[in-house]
Amino acid sequence: MSEPEVGTHGDQGGPSPDPVKSPSVDASAPDLLGLPSAGLPSSADISPFPSAEASGLLSLPWEMVTQIASHLPAQCVITVLPKVCHALGNVGKDNTAWQLRAHRLIGSRLGFPVGPKENFDWPSACLEMEQLITCWTGQAQVGAIQTKEDEEAREKVRLQGRAGLYEEPLPGGQEDGGDGEAEEVGVVAQDAAYGADEGMDMAMEGEDDDMRPVVGGDQLARLREGLEGRVSDDADALMEEERDHMMVFGANEGQDGAAHHQANHRNLGNGRPLETEQRPPLRSPSPTPALECITLPSDHIAPVNSVLLVGGEGAVCATGSRDWNVKLWDLQTSAGGTLLHTLGGRGDFSTHRGWVWCLASQGPLLASGGFDSTVRLWDLQAGGAERGLIKSGAAVHCLSFQTDVLLAGTFDRKISMYDTRAAEPLVKSLRVHGNAVMCLAADDKYIISGSKDCTVVVYDRRAGKGLKKIRLSSYLLSMSYSGCEVWGGDNGGMLHSFSMQAGTLKPLSQFDVGHTALVTGIHRSAGSLYTGSSDRTVKVHIPCAPPRTLCTLRHLAGVNGLSVEAGVLAVAPGDVNVDIWRPRK
Repeated sequence: MSEPEVGTHGDQGGPSPDPVKSPSVDASAPDLLGLPSAGLPSSADISPFPSAEASGLLSLPWEMVTQIASHLPAQCVITVLPKVCHALGNVGKDNTAWQLRAHRLIGSRLGFPVGPKENFDWPSACLEMEQLITCWTGQAQVGAIQTKEDEEAREKVRLQGRAGLYEEPLPGGQEDGGDGEAEEVGVVAQDAAYGADEGMDMAMEGEDDDMRPVVGGDQLARLREGLEGRVSDDADALMEEERDHMMVFGANEGQDGAAHHQANHRNLGNGRPLETEQRPPLRSPSPTPALECITLPSDHIAPVNSVLLVGGEGAVCATGSRDWNVKLWDLQTSAGGTLLHTLGGRGDFSTHRGWVWCLASQGPLLASGGFDSTVRLWDLQAGGAERGLIKSGAAVHCLSFQTDVLLAGTFDRKISMYDTRAAEPLVKSLRVHGNAVMCLAADDKYIISGSKDCTVVVYDRRAGKGLKKIRLSSYLLSMSYSGCEVWGGDNGGMLHSFSMQAGTLKPLSQFDVGHTALVTGIHRSAGSLYTGSSDRTVKVHIPCAPPRTLCTLRHLAGVNGLSVEAGVLAVAPGDVNVDIWRPRK
């Protein structure tokens, strides 16, 4: 550490060897954490001042230097060591050291990464994992304590003679990879009847495949009167309201029974018997010193279906609700969040003419899709001003914004590509599925889509053709695509991982992380994995094989969606509120 930085003084006193040109810089050098080859000079041989740095850090063999650095925080290795000297900056370029660090964080028995290792961003993955463990491991400990309290409360309910069947907890109550962590598995059976699933089964198209919105003023007034004061109603009641006042529905008889039957069928497929359960409200863990949790003020009058963090660093949150509105919230200027805009006007029922179901953003543009068969565009830099209206022809279930196109997956089995700058935005409409499109992920080359027909399809945008169709035993409701990995959550609570290279989508693994109903939201990055489910939980994992669950957040209703940006987690917990978990400043 006391050695002067070589390179800046190389022209003083004649040429001298540069310790930066250690084996780590030579592309032909062997693994630097192993023994150096006989032909490579030792650190003493390349030192410009052997006697002066006999006690210095750089006098040690290079493999010892990297081992020492592996015990420093990843943030220090990435940002601080390069400022100390050029030689130590090379520690951060040694992928082998990062791989050892990653396996020390997650355990040598767990596979990481799940997908291809070529071109994997090891430094970013390690940095994310360290931050994730720091923030959420304490959450798991608090959660274990509160889970025990909830068990005691449930036992008290049983003794009082309340009706209801209860599912027995797993022996030991612990999940693999969590130290002292208790994970509860029981859920209410009816929670599996998620709103998206119901809407798919119940929404009936008109003669021209159009959803028929209600636009009359009197009808809007009646709908508002019917919804106000009912913010605590459950999803079934709200679906009934939407059916009566907004859409033309069919096949209403036996819907609840069918949903209940589907829930039991899905969970039996996971090997977990499911029983109807009545239990006291569950609580989320209290924030750790590294995290704070805020709840956005209740400004919606119906449950929030979708949340999206925009603006970078989790500065702004967009919320889409069954009250037909999209709202923008400032998360930085006040401690509890401030409402910025209700898009499309003021008051209720101004953004869409039906439930808002999905959100996506690209730069200053925000897109919202709803059950009124439209996609609406909003300019975030202009105070949420409207920038366009796209008629999709059917209810919009998922959106994916790319730099050149906006993709929309709809109830009529189509994936539509739109140029948001054009007067006639429709570029192409694809029909690669046999049922409603439920989730989308894309990049500049490929589109990956999941449908209720239990298939996943890869479409090559440049070649203009489908490349591969994979059939599953369940269907995906949520999807996350980053790097060479695609993760999806299905209608039975299972996670699916795929590798994606050169247009080839390959199924890798299927994981049971404890969700017992529909996985309604998923976010995967190099070092983090978040999943939300209609079983009323959000789980935070390390994305290894199998995923190591760090924490489970429990809510009073089924989780409808989540969004993650810069370590900030936004959750739509099935009611009119939105919970924001973020690092403390």
